[in-house]
Amino acid sequence: MATLADIGLAAAINILSAFIFLVAFAILRLQPFNDRVYFPKWYLKGLRTDPVHGGAFVRKFVNLDWKSYIRFLNWMPEALKMPEPELVEHAGLDSAVYLRIYLIGLKIFVPIAFLAWAVLVPVNFTSSGLEGAKITNVTSSDIDKLSISNVHERSDRLWGHIIVAYAFTFWTCYVLLKEYEKVAIMRLQFLAAEKRRPDQFTVLVRNIPPDPDESVGELVEHFFLVNHPDHYLTNQVVINANKLAKLVKKKKKLQNWLVYYQNKFERTSKRPEMKTAFLGLWGKKVDAIDHHQTEIQKLSKEIALERERVTTDPKCTMPAAFVSFKSRWGAAVCAQTQQTRNPTLWLTEWAPEPRDAYWPNLAIPYVSLTVRRLIIAVAFFFLTFFFMIPIAFVQSLASIEGIQKAAPWLKPLIDVKFIKSFIQGFLPGLALKLFLIFLPSILMIMSKFEGFSSLSSLERRSASRYYIFNFINVFLGSILTGSAFEQLQSFIHQPANQYPITIGTAIPLKATFFITYIMVDGWAGIAAEILMLKPLIIYHLKNFFLVKTEKDRDEAMDAGSIGFNTGEPRIQLYFLLGLVYASVTPAVLPFIIVFFGLAYVVFRHQIINVYNQEYESGAAFWPDVHFRVVIALIFSQMVLLGLMSTKKAASSTPFLIALPILTIWFHRYCKGRFEPAFVRYPLQEAMMKDTLEKATDPNLNLKGYLQHAYIHPVLKASTENDSSDDEEMLSEKWETESALVPTKRQSRRNTPLPSKMSGVSSPRSLPDGVQHQPEP
Repeated sequence: MATLADIGLAAAINILSAFIFLVAFAILRLQPFNDRVYFPKWYLKGLRTDPVHGGAFVRKFVNLDWKSYIRFLNWMPEALKMPEPELVEHAGLDSAVYLRIYLIGLKIFVPIAFLAWAVLVPVNFTSSGLEGAKITNVTSSDIDKLSISNVHERSDRLWGHIIVAYAFTFWTCYVLLKEYEKVAIMRLQFLAAEKRRPDQFTVLVRNIPPDPDESVGELVEHFFLVNHPDHYLTNQVVINANKLAKLVKKKKKLQNWLVYYQNKFERTSKRPEMKTAFLGLWGKKVDAIDHHQTEIQKLSKEIALERERVTTDPKCTMPAAFVSFKSRWGAAVCAQTQQTRNPTLWLTEWAPEPRDAYWPNLAIPYVSLTVRRLIIAVAFFFLTFFFMIPIAFVQSLASIEGIQKAAPWLKPLIDVKFIKSFIQGFLPGLALKLFLIFLPSILMIMSKFEGFSSLSSLERRSASRYYIFNFINVFLGSILTGSAFEQLQSFIHQPANQYPITIGTAIPLKATFFITYIMVDGWAGIAAEILMLKPLIIYHLKNFFLVKTEKDRDEAMDAGSIGFNTGEPRIQLYFLLGLVYASVTPAVLPFIIVFFGLAYVVFRHQIINVYNQEYESGAAFWPDVHFRVVIALIFSQMVLLGLMSTKKAASSTPFLIALPILTIWFHRYCKGRFEPAFVRYPLQEAMMKDTLEKATDPNLNLKGYLQHAYIHPVLKASTENDSSDDEEMLSEKWETESALVPTKRQSRRNTPLPSKMSGVSSPRSLPDGVQHQPEP
């Protein structure tokens, strides 16, 4: 069990690590050749150019202004200067609201910490429950004297914990209520002030029933001209271009290698050679430039054939389409209503914005989504619970007893005081952090397999699973491995009625482990985030080997995005730890406050200067954030309720039962009051925006604006690389694919014609030139 000395050593190590990272960042960001790494967002916006330094040649690479190094922490106040409205305009609402999660942490835990340290810490510390405890086989440390474990059973001091728990609950709910209201207003204001975007007028339609007489495009146009005659504008069917996308990606990779070998040839004046077998390790030796040029030519022909196939083969057309309307009001009505008597057909939802669409999953048949999600649910269940086994194993090795058992010959080294303190105060948190490195990638792959159609929904689902995993394995798993596995011998030699008491007492005793984890992940981890060592290395490798033009240099800047699927669950773990341990072991709270404060400044800097968000969802993730904080609050109340039971506080425990009930009622109120603003678009808002746009831009060619907004990006990219004739042919195919044609279908008699591509007002009956043919 870690002592105060071990915690102090761990804190010193992590503070030193964080300071080293921050100093390294402060120095590296001042160097001219790193400017594109630490300020890529401004370059992408065209508001920043490469630094120009006259004089010595070395000034092109090294900043020789010694005064700038004195102000190495000036990036912190600079990150806080930009006001929130300007931040929303600069980075988007998603990024601005993401930062508010850290602010909520500070708003909740700073007042809670003051109250807990003013009331609970003196109550706990002046008691002597651990010294006179009957369960002497549970190990404890000095820091546990600040926890509820140090309070005697049936003590009147427990009333202090109950009263403070009510104060914590009411304050947390108050902050959550105000933030939910604020974010809902920000979202509605953002949507009202937002510039015109294709997704405002477009609905994604899935599970379109097959028709033997009409193509998908014709069927879609027929359906919406009949059922939305005054508002339907155009449609774009979904094409399965996944194979084409793989070929284009492969071609891009070969082009990068060709640029690399061409640059190498220019530097050395010697034709580079390569082997054609696996990874270039063996096989026939050939000229690298000629080989890649030949392969690219072959691939270009294959891409042209595949592009031709996906644009002509009906099998490549999926039973889904992007349907655009003449107004936002028309799109809102369609997206938020049931289209047919059969609720499983013609399913509509708001279309993601084009850059948010995850095109590979749009090609997945809708009927297979349920099976896919069932498979992933089962897989996630086994991943979560079987992952606890290696976590417990690693945690057992990352302890004094585990190391001595696995490697007895290290005992003399472990007995050294510094090494022993390092192992007990630092190694467990580091081991757990390293063990979870690959988890986000695994969860994202699982989310993609489920078939979600947008990047934002993929990230939200992955974040939800990551949160569940952290809750079960990182939080509950660490408690169980700490209290059940390590205390197994104690459990065997004590009566069964003592088990709840032992577990209830051991939960607050694990606070020392979570303190070390917070320092490793929350302090050193956040400081490492701003250093951006991986993007720094990748940029300079690309810049040296692949960059030939300014366009290449811009592409080498990997600004990246916030990573909601990993960042938000990480924050939620700290909410969980803070709320659970606020009434149990208040010593945890200062470490959590430092995390939220440092993380807020660091991520504000990153959002302003580095991250370039891939999409904009209008803070659609906020209901999930609110719900998870509420879950953490309810769980903290249940933990305190269980601890009071172990303390045999029969007279005071019933007063805690009301807390979960009140919290659930609070959540239901917030869900009914604010959540609709995040899942539905008010028709009133849509009509206001449409009316304003008609007044300010009466000659808008909305059809031309939306016509090709949702063409698969691979088709756009591949078309741009070919001749203008091919481009015109492809455009013509897209334009004529959904044109109405004579049909045998009885329902076509009253379909408005001509087709959407004619540009003429649609009459309500068939023209004379098109005669209805009776069915055979």
